[in-house]
Amino acid sequence: MTQEVTLIATSAMGLESIVANEVRQLGYDPKVENGKIIFQAPLSAISRCNLWLRVADRIKLVIGEYKVETFDELFEKTKKLPWENYIPEDGQFPVTGKSHKSTLFSVSDCQAIVKKAIVDRLKLKHGIANQMPETGAMYKVEVAILKDIATLTIDTTGVGLHKRGYRIGQGEAPLKETLAAALIMLTNWKADDLLIDPFCGSGTIPIEAALIGQNIAPGFNRAFVSENWRMLKQKYWDDALDEAEQLANYDQPLQIIGSDINHQMIEVSKNNALEAGLSDLITFKQMQLSDVTIKEKNGYLIGNPPYGERIKDADYVARLYQTLGNVMREHESWSVYILTAYKQFEKEYGKQATKKRKLFNGFIETNYYQYFGKKKYNQ
Repeated sequence: MTQEVTLIATSAMGLESIVANEVRQLGYDPKVENGKIIFQAPLSAISRCNLWLRVADRIKLVIGEYKVETFDELFEKTKKLPWENYIPEDGQFPVTGKSHKSTLFSVSDCQAIVKKAIVDRLKLKHGIANQMPETGAMYKVEVAILKDIATLTIDTTGVGLHKRGYRIGQGEAPLKETLAAALIMLTNWKADDLLIDPFCGSGTIPIEAALIGQNIAPGFNRAFVSENWRMLKQKYWDDALDEAEQLANYDQPLQIIGSDINHQMIEVSKNNALEAGLSDLITFKQMQLSDVTIKEKNGYLIGNPPYGERIKDADYVARLYQTLGNVMREHESWSVYILTAYKQFEKEYGKQATKKRKLFNGFIETNYYQYFGKKKYNQ
């Protein structure tokens, strides 16, 4: 089969530009669309992208794309694709689907038709007379139809890329690791800058900052479904891991502090950092926001505080944001970045943000309020 493939890195809305930049840094030329970044790359990019992309949700391998308006078209055009180049005779290939603004709107019917077309193709090409065994590696197929254009892909990731493997404990509303990484990458924070998260919860922002600060590949300590694919040489994975090891800067000193009012979450944070192998790089402290003292002239405060979505929490959250504004009022050289769905944040904080960016924390629409430091960190 050809060594050049088309890949899609999926992304949460609003984060496409960050993922595209990550893809570009890996040496590939991305095209950005809503929720996805498309690029041509060698097969070895599957392992590199899964290992390195901090903000993407998953990496999909494109098998084909074509216009469909009837089920017959869907079947015949799917059957013409060279599935045997990707899925071996014993491969498992469940089919998922979605359809939007398309003539073929029944997702379950589309899934069934695609499955049958692939089965017929594989049985013919692999010389299988009876039922496909589907006892081997996983090749999860997706048929996605948008405005009558069907895109057929195979997922190369497995468990989503936000699952780094270090989170052994979490709070009630944990921040996804991919979003935490994005919050850091949307700032000008560098490894030699002080970073404080006074709402650290299970420690996701400090841990992601430590991974970024030492240039540790976020997928270094986890597995991916495509590691078991016959079409991908073991050398691709070995080379990607060697590259990650060589590029990591384990000697880079870091100043990262996470605090939280809940002592139990501080213990969770410490355990997660230990699991990530970063416990000696991050300081976690149990303290109230009002007790946070800042002695350094410059630094970054990045946080995902409570949003006050429940009516009974609204007063508490308003006071919390007022306290944050009071704490930071005397530190105008600091840059402050806060993610929240609370609409009156600027009013309670006491200052209009330099910049706001709409982001989604899961299904919650939020704003990322950005206050750029006036001195060293002026942007």
